[in-house]
Amino acid sequence: MDLGATSGRVILGRFASGTVELETVHRFANDPIQMPDGLHWDIQGLWRNVLEGLRAAYRREPELAGVAVDSWAVDYALMAGQRMLGVPFHYRDERTLRGVQAVSSKISPAGLYARNGLQAMSYNTVYQLATEGEILNLADGILLIPDLMSFWLTGVRTNEWTNASTTGLMSPATRTWDLDLVDRLGMPRRVFGGFVNPGDRIGDLRPAVAEMVGGPLTVSAVASHDTASAVLATPLVSRDSAYLSLGTWGLVGLELDAPVVSDEARLGSMTNEGGVDGRTRFLRNVMGTWLLSESMRTWERAGRVHDLPGLLAAAGDVTREVAVFDASDPRFMAPGDMPARIRDWCVEHDVEPPRDEVETVRSIVESLAHAFADAIAEAGRLSGRAVDVIHVVGGGSQNTLLCRRLAEVSGRPVLAGPVEATALGNVLVQGRTLGWVEGGLDDLRQIVAASVDPVRYQPTS
Repeated sequence: MDLGATSGRVILGRFASGTVELETVHRFANDPIQMPDGLHWDIQGLWRNVLEGLRAAYRREPELAGVAVDSWAVDYALMAGQRMLGVPFHYRDERTLRGVQAVSSKISPAGLYARNGLQAMSYNTVYQLATEGEILNLADGILLIPDLMSFWLTGVRTNEWTNASTTGLMSPATRTWDLDLVDRLGMPRRVFGGFVNPGDRIGDLRPAVAEMVGGPLTVSAVASHDTASAVLATPLVSRDSAYLSLGTWGLVGLELDAPVVSDEARLGSMTNEGGVDGRTRFLRNVMGTWLLSESMRTWERAGRVHDLPGLLAAAGDVTREVAVFDASDPRFMAPGDMPARIRDWCVEHDVEPPRDEVETVRSIVESLAHAFADAIAEAGRLSGRAVDVIHVVGGGSQNTLLCRRLAEVSGRPVLAGPVEATALGNVLVQGRTLGWVEGGLDDLRQIVAASVDPVRYQPTS
């Protein structure tokens, strides 16, 4: 179960002869809902599609053995016993800005980074929780989105640690909840429960769920933060290889043995998140293909319907210099008229704005390529690694223009693929849990390397 911030998939994985094959059996949109109190996820719709996807998987493969869920990070449901308190908010809801102010009044940004090692992003769970008010005092648990789905499948409440590492309430050194920080922020300790690690068995399907979907299944914990699963399935050619998991967001950085929580790393907007087998994902969150998809939606609403592949092809032929804007500017976070916001940024910074849709697409591509290259250079500098190659995985790896420009801007080769890296990482950990494959990260990545053939982009001389 791969639940993305804009769409979800239910994917079958099959192991054979040292390789793994994937087959998508169910796709569905993941559209937020605007309610009177803010922007929320359609969590019931997601659950309905999880069940529908499991039924489709069972029809396709009666020998189905297991299931695991991954999703985007930071968003959550507060729990009181078996019940969910309200509908989970969307991380793009504007209330998060109030949370930043509330947390900053109790601990400085530098002090918070020293404790959690996370890039200061307004949507981090710690800031969202700071807006909850009295409802937080009614809760006795917190479940991130994959934890919630696993709980509904099994009846077992737990937190998977790679996703919990994105909350801002865990210590990257001890890899447990930072209860002293919890106390300092005035949050109840009882909300923060025990952990499972990627590879642990969570439990079996509830009997009622098994009856609905077609049979019994083992529910496993994988790297339930989708980026953690994607990094696992990145066939890194060396310890100095960088990764870019590119979708709605671009998560770009290096895999390290230990976190880097220096003040220099904080000022460089670097984050330390959990990876499989205890690794650290040292990375920066950069606005990704969200800029393109939201621009397309704006043009469609205005009656100017375009084909993105066609726009990208035309953008590749643009010869004049286009604007390179700050892709991480907070103005680009919320849904809305992205081309107008890009024009506003350009005017404010005395830069000539794009003149039409094609130039807007090229400007987005150039801005992302520069942002990713800067993040890679910073990650390498702060960790003492000499980055030799950049792996681009996820849906964005199919963006030929962006991969080519990243190679040219960074001066490093780019290897694009696998596209379904998150699903591969999910399935590989399940396979190891079920005893079908063995070994550590290098062994799992050998299976990926045998299963996919990345596209190579060379930097210009």
